[in-house]
Amino acid sequence: MDGDVLTRPAVLILLGPPGAGKGTQARRLEEKFGLVQLSTGDLLRAAVAEGTEAGKQAKAVMEAGGLVSDEIVIAILRDRLAQEDCQNGVILDGFPRTTVQAEALDVLLHETGQRINAAINLKVDDAAMVERISGRYTCADCGEGFHDSFKQPKVPGVCDNCGSTNMKRRADDNAETVASRLEAYHAQTAPLVSYYQTKGALAHIDAMGAIDDITTALGTVVSDAL
Repeated sequence: MDGDVLTRPAVLILLGPPGAGKGTQARRLEEKFGLVQLSTGDLLRAAVAEGTEAGKQAKAVMEAGGLVSDEIVIAILRDRLAQEDCQNGVILDGFPRTTVQAEALDVLLHETGQRINAAINLKVDDAAMVERISGRYTCADCGEGFHDSFKQPKVPGVCDNCGSTNMKRRADDNAETVASRLEAYHAQTAPLVSYYQTKGALAHIDAMGAIDDITTALGTVVSDAL
């Protein structure tokens, strides 16, 4: 059985709070290792657009203003894992969020002969994260990113890239909202760290450093896991 599992497509999980860089790093891992990033939002939208059975169920729930159940998400994920482009392996970004979802995912992977190759925890400092996220703003014209503390335009109020003075901030990128999101993460999702630690699948990465350094460290972990 162990040999058979090792030949099955790999499953990696990225854990970490909002702003930890999961999306950026997942895209880099996709390019380097030929993996497919799967986020819950993208999975739901694709299933609804394709009109799969699970997608129809999700659409009905969403149109009624409800939350899509774990059962429906797992059904959509099962369909997605069976598609050809996932045969090199996948990176799950944003799922599971709770230990209940993690247990349901384990059941699914047992059915497909797969396992969690690695659950990678992007470790951050909460206080630094509040500063990092709440100071962000972008050029509304070209999308260039800036920061109050770490990356101000060379000319105040003028985009380095396109010269626009049209800057914008996300409404939820303020200290109070960011602190609230971090608190919710620790309450709901952080227990997954203990869950995967117990299973021997957990790896920690310091996500407070330079993006390229984080990518290098992740690459080492993923290479070992694959």
